[in-house]
Amino acid sequence: MDFVKRLEEFRSLEKQQAWEGTFIDYLQIVKERPWVTQLAHARIYNMVKDAGVETLESGGKRYKFFSHELFGLDKTLETLVEEYFHPAARRLDVRKRILLLMGPVSGGKSTLVAMLKKGLEQYSKTMQGAVYGIKHCPMHEEPLHLIPRELRSEFEAEYGVHIEGELCPSCRMMLEQEYGGNIENVQVERVILSEDKRVGIGTFTPSDPKSQDIADLTGSIDFSTIAEFGSESDPRAYRFDGELNISNRGVMEFQEMLKCDEKFLWNLLSLSQEGNFKAGRFALIYADEMIVAHTNENEYKAFISNKKNEALQSRIIVMKIPYNLKVSEEIKIYDKLIKQSDLKDVHIAPHALKVASIFSVLSRLKDSKKQGMDVVKKMKLYDGEDVEGFKQKDLSELQAEHLDEGMSGVDPRYVINRLSSSLIRTSTRCINPLDVLRGIKDGLEQHPSITKEERERLLNFISVARKEYDELAKKEVQKAFVYSYEESARILFDNYLDNVEAYCNGVKIKDPITDEEMDPDEKLMRSIEEQIGVTESAKKTFREEILIRLSSYARKNKRFDYRSHERLREAVEKKLFADLKDVVKITTSTKTPDAEQLKRINEVSAKLIDEYGYCSICANELLKYVGSLLNR
Repeated sequence: MDFVKRLEEFRSLEKQQAWEGTFIDYLQIVKERPWVTQLAHARIYNMVKDAGVETLESGGKRYKFFSHELFGLDKTLETLVEEYFHPAARRLDVRKRILLLMGPVSGGKSTLVAMLKKGLEQYSKTMQGAVYGIKHCPMHEEPLHLIPRELRSEFEAEYGVHIEGELCPSCRMMLEQEYGGNIENVQVERVILSEDKRVGIGTFTPSDPKSQDIADLTGSIDFSTIAEFGSESDPRAYRFDGELNISNRGVMEFQEMLKCDEKFLWNLLSLSQEGNFKAGRFALIYADEMIVAHTNENEYKAFISNKKNEALQSRIIVMKIPYNLKVSEEIKIYDKLIKQSDLKDVHIAPHALKVASIFSVLSRLKDSKKQGMDVVKKMKLYDGEDVEGFKQKDLSELQAEHLDEGMSGVDPRYVINRLSSSLIRTSTRCINPLDVLRGIKDGLEQHPSITKEERERLLNFISVARKEYDELAKKEVQKAFVYSYEESARILFDNYLDNVEAYCNGVKIKDPITDEEMDPDEKLMRSIEEQIGVTESAKKTFREEILIRLSSYARKNKRFDYRSHERLREAVEKKLFADLKDVVKITTSTKTPDAEQLKRINEVSAKLIDEYGYCSICANELLKYVGSLLNR
């Protein structure tokens, strides 16, 4: 009954969104809410902006409109919004360009366009995104086009609204024949954009150029009415139902644009420069729409190498859509795709998606010329980690080395196919990271289109991902073995800080129990610093850096804990794990554990299940695997 009630509420909302009135009534709406007259690009920009903007630590922006579907493309999407949508919304010349999304397969181009189309549908149902059109107009015409050109300057002065465009042939005839030229009485209605109903949102897909007709774009003559109206130039004898017609006031997607026959692209020349197109035996028809197309890099290179395409090239803005290069964001892609499936009964072990993501991202990275920087370090730096010898401030310099980074590599579609295969084939109802890597490897061996060299390169990345997982697995188990891990880490960290502070200031440290003054504990400090390779000669610099960071946090009233410094966090963890390694090794690798060892294994397994997201199957597999690693 709750759902039935919800249906009734939905119908009621649809009725509230419906509106009809005269042109005079519409002018009152314009006076109260002038934004209803905004052009298509402005509506799309405001739709994206109204969803919210988040400022990132790097200083960039994340547009929340895209954040639930597109991952790891914040910089690309910021460029798209700031360099295309925003100036286009301000009626700068960029709005007259075709937006061409160019990138590798399965990089998110189609998803981006689908989001814009679906978002526009929903936005047109809101007060901020409301669209009004002349009733019965096949192109959902902006009613202000009814105002004669001679009176527009006066209208703009009074209402503060700019008018652009002319009536379509259908509306021009309707105004004369049905309303006798009296624009005040012309009926206006609210328009809800819909791809399904072909209202304001269109899609053009190329097919066989021999059979596909230009009418798919610009509409066609209705031969059944020629006898009645007597002329092919009579708007009543023409169907204004091409994709360019019905996309007026919204967006038209040109799928695989560069696969199209040239005759279809020629129609875009006028539309992308003057904002109008030719249809039938009519004057140029004005259209207010954003044209977005997508293609891959090879087709684009072939397109620009053809001199005949120069006119269209100058009317295109190319936006590169590369693959994501952040492991944490790649995990979100696979997680999203798996959640869309019906495999809710299969458990995915922690780090299973991470190892797949490590493999994918490594395949997309280019080797750096910087000394001491390899692809694994680069991967971690890109994902927000500081690595030895490099910090986040070095990112821009690394990215500038290869401007085409992310335009090649393993696509998410391949990985999700292998994940799907592993999910379906599992007999335990749980897949772990090793199952995932095995599935990816099997897929490479069956892949017919990659060279032997490329296969070897990708197999190497599987090995690297396996090594990364080995470290993760050991840390996971060792964490679970440490009683009150966080508390142990905090005590060790605070003790280290006390000694560092005394060392740097040249003072004694006081024993908390006996109040006895002692020299800083050099042995303790070195046992932690050695975990991350801080040499004897570099220890003073490292400790001073820690003290500076501590002071910086204090000035900002921020708490400085062991996670606040990436290398120190690693050192504290490694020190704790090193102290515990023998206990873990003995307990996990014993084939016939005694009562005490069995109790400990059960406690660790319970901790893995309760706090780390494992199930009983993958927790047991993890303990056995780590036992074998520690025995090597």
